[in-house]
Amino acid sequence: MYAVIKSGGKQHRVVEGEKLKVELLNAEPGQSITLEDILMVVNGDNIQIGTPVVAGAKVTAEVLGHGRHDKVRIIKMRRRKHYRKQQGHRQWFTELKITAISA
Repeated sequence: MYAVIKSGGKQHRVVEGEKLKVELLNAEPGQSITLEDILMVVNGDNIQIGTPVVAGAKVTAEVLGHGRHDKVRIIKMRRRKHYRKQQGHRQWFTELKITAISA
């Protein structure tokens, strides 16, 4: 059984017991949260597709912690013009462990 969830403007395919990094959520480590934006639930041959979300479906997850991804480097350069600019960015994330999927 798996589900497709929407979190932080992105879609993730999740399975029970899986660890996953999503955009930063306002939750404490160790806290259990419920994700309500479920786009699709698949249980064997039974497929439920939402319009846009599946009614009554939810995914329960435990917050493992918060952190930052690796640095993404942005470099802009114009050849022969003595122009070079460097910038870096590290995005915050929340690590979740999927504990239950119900439809």
